[in-house]
Amino acid sequence: MSTIGIATATATALTAVALGLAAPALAAPTAASAEDTISELEAAGNRVIVTRQSRVPLDEAAVVNMTTGPDIWKRLWDANFEDQHLTRTGSVIYLTVK
Repeated sequence: MSTIGIATATATALTAVALGLAAPALAAPTAASAEDTISELEAAGNRVIVTRQSRVPLDEAAVVNMTTGPDIWKRLWDANFEDQHLTRTGSVIYLTVK
């Protein structure tokens, strides 16, 4: 294998490793306060679990960390009400606020 071939193979392997190790990112809510962030996430079908690092009210607190937990699944009827399908309706979201 030539030097160029080795360099290309190495670059390709490193790119694959970097992409494979990248964790899926959560879309950051656009809310100004933790209270607004919680409302946005719950409106999207998520269950939000909050850990507080201060006694600041949620409408004044800021989100310092957000982690996605397991998916939430629900059985829903099809349009003709003949069969049910398992559908992902949201995720458990862990928020740390301060």
